[in-house]
Amino acid sequence: MIGMWGIAIWDEEKKELFCVRDRIGIKPFYYTIQNGSFIFGSEIKSLLLHPDVKAEINIRELPNYLNYGISGRETLFKNIYKLPPGHFLKINLKGELTIKKYWSPLKPDSSNTELTPGEIQKEVLRLLRQSIKDRMMSDVPFGVFLSGGIDSSLNVALMAELMNRPVDTFTVGFKELEKYNELEYARTIAKLYKTNHHEIMIDSKDVFPVLEDLVWHEDEPNADPVCMPLYFLSKLTRDSGTTVIQVGEGSDEQFIGYKWMLRDYKFYNSYWKYFTALPSFLRKTAYFGTKPFFKMSNQLLALEYLRRATYGEQLYWSGVPIFSPSHQEFLLSEKNNYLKEIPAIYADMYHREAGLINDKSSYLQKMTYTELQQRLPELLLMRVDKIGMAHSIEARVPFLDHRFVEFVLSIPDKYKVPDKRTSKHILKKAVESILPHDIIYRQKQGFWAPVNEWLRHEWKDYAYSVIFESRLMKEEIFNKNYINKIFKLHESGKQNLGLELFSLLTLNLWYKTFIG
Repeated sequence: MIGMWGIAIWDEEKKELFCVRDRIGIKPFYYTIQNGSFIFGSEIKSLLLHPDVKAEINIRELPNYLNYGISGRETLFKNIYKLPPGHFLKINLKGELTIKKYWSPLKPDSSNTELTPGEIQKEVLRLLRQSIKDRMMSDVPFGVFLSGGIDSSLNVALMAELMNRPVDTFTVGFKELEKYNELEYARTIAKLYKTNHHEIMIDSKDVFPVLEDLVWHEDEPNADPVCMPLYFLSKLTRDSGTTVIQVGEGSDEQFIGYKWMLRDYKFYNSYWKYFTALPSFLRKTAYFGTKPFFKMSNQLLALEYLRRATYGEQLYWSGVPIFSPSHQEFLLSEKNNYLKEIPAIYADMYHREAGLINDKSSYLQKMTYTELQQRLPELLLMRVDKIGMAHSIEARVPFLDHRFVEFVLSIPDKYKVPDKRTSKHILKKAVESILPHDIIYRQKQGFWAPVNEWLRHEWKDYAYSVIFESRLMKEEIFNKNYINKIFKLHESGKQNLGLELFSLLTLNLWYKTFIG
């Protein structure tokens, strides 16, 4: 089977239910066991309609949300779980439940060292062409979310090769905040490939009325601000009559397209190795000696990396933490401070998994594996699936065809990141004959939303009110003084803490919507 799915099959002979989630986790699968009943669905809100299921917060997942922007293998609802990507479960009438991993992007012998860089580039392009062709099978109109970056532009270019009509493309931009827009690049691609191009422009006034709607559609709070423009992009697409869309998710994770991945990979091979080689007492002396300075200057992310190295934790955890354990030490109330240890356990689990699958896996492979197990499926793909489905849009993900993923994960580090500075080296070289040089090699901007500006101005009072007056806040989980400090620092312009405030706003809106 190729593609995406959440499936449940009842075996009448064995009296056993078989449930499975697709390899990458493009589609969700949630379940709970209550009073002898196994209850499952693709949306948590459907489970909550069952009379035996009560909406309560899962306090042990809260630190994962604060760090990663989404929950881990459990959910933020107590006793409601998600089937991980590439796993199946079986449950019989006795209530005996087994869960097993059936696929991994890493293989025990992952290596293509016999291929030359040129051969690797040709194979990347061949597999991507095949993936896009397979995902163009549809009896309804389909198009592309186009940002003007290399991934979405490549989707357009390869789809145009296979179509006898213009590709439908869709782009969103922000009024008056040009620095967040990629409209110029999107229009360049649309003109080059003569697409049927659609655009929508939004601002804080457009987005404000749908904030609570977003939380409802997401089921769990998703701290990614991209959910906001994605909502309007999906609406534009559906209003145009298009119901299937191709998206570029998964490329950055595989080809090391994020600047923080390059930064951490370079850091791992230099200062990290030197510092972690020091005796434990010297590392702790350095950590505790500099901690007051980092705290006073509010440089808690730098302190966090020092803390990880001091206590033998993994350097790379997937994405960039919103509230790392070093932040949570101040964010969580004293009675809940013990929870801050949980994200580190979670990150270590994925690194150990990668090592067990392939004991020769490189650190770069472990980093990519971690991304493919956590941030990609549970945050990025869930935002696309749930916000898209809110408008009856089906999103297809060519870069996440499992055959493509398996090959890219096997490319040696020396070819994928030849100089530890260049992102997406292999992909960029592979498409030089297809896309304009300015599109391929322009500085990566990234799809984002202006939460720094909106939470410093238009939404400031609203966010403050929602966060401090919520019932969640009254349960004394958080240190209110620290949150107040975040607001003041952000308002002053000394630091951009819009993402941190947005994650807290989303969390409290979710609590209000689902729990009370």
